Amino acid sequence: MRTYKIAAIPADGIGPEVIEAGSEVLSVLAQRAGDVRFEMTSFDWGSDYYKKTGVMMPEDGLEQLKPFDAIYFGAVGAPDVPDHITLWGLRLPICQGFDQYANVRPTKIIPGVTSPLRGVEVGDLDWVIVRENSEGEYSGHGGRAHKGMPEEVGTEVSIFTRVGVTRIMRYAFKLAQSRPRKFLTVVTKSNAQRFGMVMWDEIAAEVAQEFPDVTWDKMLVDAMTVRMVKNPQSLDTIVATNLHADILSDLAGALAGSLGVAPTANIDPERRFPSMFEPIHGSAFDITGKGIANPVATFWTASQMLDHLGETEASERLMRAVEKVCAEGILTPDVGGTATTKEVTEAVCEAIRGENI
Repeated sequence: MRTYKIAAIPADGIGPEVIEAGSEVLSVLAQRAGDVRFEMTSFDWGSDYYKKTGVMMPEDGLEQLKPFDAIYFGAVGAPDVPDHITLWGLRLPICQGFDQYANVRPTKIIPGVTSPLRGVEVGDLDWVIVRENSEGEYSGHGGRAHKGMPEEVGTEVSIFTRVGVTRIMRYAFKLAQSRPRKFLTVVTKSNAQRFGMVMWDEIAAEVAQEFPDVTWDKMLVDAMTVRMVKNPQSLDTIVATNLHADILSDLAGALAGSLGVAPTANIDPERRFPSMFEPIHGSAFDITGKGIANPVATFWTASQMLDHLGETEASERLMRAVEKVCAEGILTPDVGGTATTKEVTEAVCEAIRGENI
């Protein structure tokens, strides 16, 4: 019996709803496999915890998480807590503290889910966006001077290191190499940002020499948005900075039909620390408690977690079940359906139980 210790952090908004759905699906997958078990431990950190204690997680939070095999994260953010407090108090300390420097966001059109792009069907949009997750525009360096005065100054310093850029570029090339098309697009803004971004371009060219079987090209980030919309078939694997990939991956999720189906993995490729897996959609307080949150992103996120843990068969079984249920039209309102979170979850669980493979 293979046993994995999973730290669940449901956190805010619809996070508890989708993590509950994901935990149920993982339990059914374990029962179906018969030789694997997931031990889930839940942590009540988040905005409610902040309102009680003044912090988003305890001071020794990382030490508490370190023994786990993976972290299953819901969403962070609340209308009555400033966003920079929620993000820098919980998610970013985990990503940076555990050096989860590769943020991996696959995007594809799932059967049954309609893309807003005209004439784009299943198979036409199938990307993986690799986001540098430890430095760049979200390094946290900067400050404010003369606050509240006419001459107030705010600085946000983007930091790019050769080590950081090289390792994410190598990760992206390896990922592209593992995919059928073996094609990578490097996204920067090196025409206007002539230091860090030019370094990105130069390092991309250096690392490319290690992967002669990978074809690659590069795009400026503004032109990339146009290419994603007008010619999605021309893209496969994409690598970009922390900020650029953050924005592009949200666009990618929308082009695939909904952020409700978009997953994320925050990976420590060296496996020194637990990696963290979370849906992209955020806390979505406008639908919290209504029972209509789309759990598909959380299921796909669980599939990424299973792949990372080496449970490829369970990962593939989960995605087959998700695609079967969506193709049958059992969808939440964000993708044009009428099903509830519970109904989609139950349908996916039933598909897993009933699969003959």
